[in-house]
Amino acid sequence: MTEDSKKLEDVLFLKRKKVWDYIAEEEKEKAFMIAEEYKKFLDEGKTERESAKFIVNYAINKGFNNIDEVKKGNKFYKIFQNKAVAMVIMGKRPLTQNLKIIASHIDSPRLDLKQNPLYEEEDLVFFKTHYYGGIKKYHWVSIPLALHGRIILKNGRELDFAVGEKEEEPVFTVTDLLPHLSRKAQYDKKIEDAIIGEKLNILIGSLPSSEKNAKDSIKLHTMKILNELYGIIEEDFISAELEIVPAFKSRDIGWDRSLIGGYGQDDRACAFAAYKATGDLRNEKGNNIISLFLDKEEIGSEGNTGAQSKFIDALIIDLLEIQGTGTKQGDITKALLNARAVSADVTGALDPDWAEVYEKRNAAKLGYGVSISKFTGHRGKAGSSDAHAEFIGYIRKLFNQNNIIWQACELGKVDEGGGGTVAKFFASYGMDIVDCGISIAGVHSPYEVSHKGDIYMAYKAYLSFLEQE
Repeated sequence: MTEDSKKLEDVLFLKRKKVWDYIAEEEKEKAFMIAEEYKKFLDEGKTERESAKFIVNYAINKGFNNIDEVKKGNKFYKIFQNKAVAMVIMGKRPLTQNLKIIASHIDSPRLDLKQNPLYEEEDLVFFKTHYYGGIKKYHWVSIPLALHGRIILKNGRELDFAVGEKEEEPVFTVTDLLPHLSRKAQYDKKIEDAIIGEKLNILIGSLPSSEKNAKDSIKLHTMKILNELYGIIEEDFISAELEIVPAFKSRDIGWDRSLIGGYGQDDRACAFAAYKATGDLRNEKGNNIISLFLDKEEIGSEGNTGAQSKFIDALIIDLLEIQGTGTKQGDITKALLNARAVSADVTGALDPDWAEVYEKRNAAKLGYGVSISKFTGHRGKAGSSDAHAEFIGYIRKLFNQNNIIWQACELGKVDEGGGGTVAKFFASYGMDIVDCGISIAGVHSPYEVSHKGDIYMAYKAYLSFLEQE
């Protein structure tokens, strides 16, 4: 190759950039420091309630006020049903003309307890579960599990607890079948049928009650423990939200500590980058800004805390009232129609051991910066918002001007499957929106893997998006 042709290729060809090759040592150190903050969030926010509480505390420490209590100033937060949160910065221009939105989600695949979960069988006591979101069921057997959640007791008292996170606490598990007996029961079946949902039962005890001739003696002993520790009776499980999550903490992966392994990185990786960027924002351009942290994305953004709810509409009414411009339906519609938004969600990173399901030219790679997905959906782009070329051009220019390492990607080969995000629900308001997030290896597994350079670039990307007009 001649020198002239090399120069020409440098100008004309698209070249993917590795984060570590393009940032100075000082920035690299900052990326590693930010990763420590991120791991703390992962460990303390394993459920959507815990994540929402963590984000609210962060917002308060950054000077944000509860918009339902204080309507003075320009920095607010709003929490709804303890599961959906918004961080808001009020700008100088009317909301109907200027609004930037980042939307992420804070729920993750898991096992939920059924309403009547507790039973005894063969001198063992178990919890029955119903899995939440898209899981591979075999991931959830033979690993240590923790129980997090909220119970509303018979007397109306709210009880929040997490058991299985501290070294001195017990953990729980789903037992698996030994290989010696698995040929017909598991090996001869499709992988999705080898572990069925009704067998994802949590082993929680085996000690019988001291009461003589008690029916279901081990169950009785378990209930006595729960009653003594928490005041729980069995009926209280009906008014409970109890989630089973992995008991292990997030850790650095590799001798070089460049990767992070942990539960719930879909989508708490993007939620972290978004709340940190919002808290650190100088907002010198005076933009109106909303960062949303939503629930129920993993089951289609349903319910009153998901992206399909009226949470964003109610928030816009609050903000219009603060600006004193009225809350007519036309103003609400106009504010959302004219908004620019980022759907901050993860995508699957190329795994060399499973390269056959990825289209390598368009697959996201760990360590190559924040990922821009023009569309999501599956097969023929079904269930996707498919961002317009003009908005992609705006994002691309913005990132290039701010030295942000980014990559364009899609999830898997065309006929292999796909996935969706909250983007399509916000696009229905008419706003421009694109998926822009972090690539993750092992998405939806109990132990996902992220790259510290990508987390840092997502933080910088969201910061630049919120800052620029």
